[in-house]
Amino acid sequence: MLKSRLVILVLLVLLAIPLFGAQAQEAGTIAEVAAQAGNFTTLLAAVEAAGLTETLGSEGPFTVFAPTDEAFAAVPAPVIAYLLAHPAELTRVLTYHVVAGNVMSTDLAGMVDENGQVTAESLDMANPLTVTVSDMGVMVNDATVTAADIVASNGVIHVIDRVLIPDFADMIPAIDPLSVEGDIITAGSSTVFPLTEAVANRFVAEGYTGNITIDSIGTGAGFERFCASGESDISNASRAIRQAEIDACAALATPRVPIPFRVGIDALTVVVSAENDFVTELTLEQLAQVFSTAETWADVDPSWPAEPIIRYIPGTDSGTFDFFVEEVFEDDSAPILAASNLNLSEDDNVLVQGVESSPYAVGFFGYAYFQAEGDRLTGIALDGVQPTAQTAENGSYPLSRPLFIYSDAGVMAAKPQVAAFVGYYISVVNEVIGEVGYFPVSEYAMNRTELWWVATSGMSAMGGM
Repeated sequence: MLKSRLVILVLLVLLAIPLFGAQAQEAGTIAEVAAQAGNFTTLLAAVEAAGLTETLGSEGPFTVFAPTDEAFAAVPAPVIAYLLAHPAELTRVLTYHVVAGNVMSTDLAGMVDENGQVTAESLDMANPLTVTVSDMGVMVNDATVTAADIVASNGVIHVIDRVLIPDFADMIPAIDPLSVEGDIITAGSSTVFPLTEAVANRFVAEGYTGNITIDSIGTGAGFERFCASGESDISNASRAIRQAEIDACAALATPRVPIPFRVGIDALTVVVSAENDFVTELTLEQLAQVFSTAETWADVDPSWPAEPIIRYIPGTDSGTFDFFVEEVFEDDSAPILAASNLNLSEDDNVLVQGVESSPYAVGFFGYAYFQAEGDRLTGIALDGVQPTAQTAENGSYPLSRPLFIYSDAGVMAAKPQVAAFVGYYISVVNEVIGEVGYFPVSEYAMNRTELWWVATSGMSAMGGM
């Protein structure tokens, strides 16, 4: 059954996006076929910079998982520049995309285990690849295969939508907080606040004697402070930065290029008071009603009390508000802001206390705040899925979301203490995140975070601090 499903999914991938014509498939080596396709210019430039053009032109055979130009565009420009200037690190990244031998998509049918996975040894021998087949399609690590079995004279190309990054933890030096001097200013998401606070407390406990300011002002306000005024060194965020905010960073007198360091996963949790004995689950359609047009609980379900719904939500500067509106209302904030009995606050503790105060109240905030008040609040399943570490990581929980801290290479160069703190944060976050109430990112996301830091901190060759 699993093998049959795999074959069907592979065929769908093959038919989905015809990036190459038959002529291109028969044209020549892997490098020549990629050049004819026209959408692998960054990959080919990287191959040349790393001195691997001759290798990919040799007899092989090779299986190449090829990121498109669009996939490379998602990598921060300073990271691309770093890799092009450092052939050894660039080679690590590129060889991670190559498997020895000619592995066609149909070959996978006889290789997968009971979980629909197969491990493949890349030419970067220290870092194997994981190919996964599910109802969502075919994945290589966390990249999606968008076109498969592009035949070349010396192998085969499978097109992917994300650049694969191997483990770079070995290039993050041991950071001694006792030797770090100078103050650090962070501001932003109230959701990320407890995680950054936990890391900062540990940094201080291990010897740091400077001042770390952590202002909980919401993701939007945090980006304004980081990009519009340039006042902060690090911006905590519960959503990805927007183009307008990136543009504001670029417009500073000393321009900034915000670098995202993904540090955790949150399951934004919809909650009611523990005294509420009638709501345990909502569909996403009902969730939208609860936070917009429904006046009473009976408007959502006739079997529920005809009592007014009292709503507690984060303020409009909050990344939590932005994320909820995007996921539930398709980025239209008008319905939720027009709802009756609406209480907004940038302080999650105010929201918690508000929901606790009435059996007819409802709210939403980060999982950590729910966990801290678990005996007083009830978390609501959405479309039958409870917020847990597993459902947040695999994406089955509808309101799972990434957590970030942002900084800038220029800031870290001018203030080495910021680079040290971000590197320390990355190194220890998985040791403290469970205590805070969030979930670790996947190893693939952490690999990116590690490389982003190596490329922008200026510390990776310093041997510690």
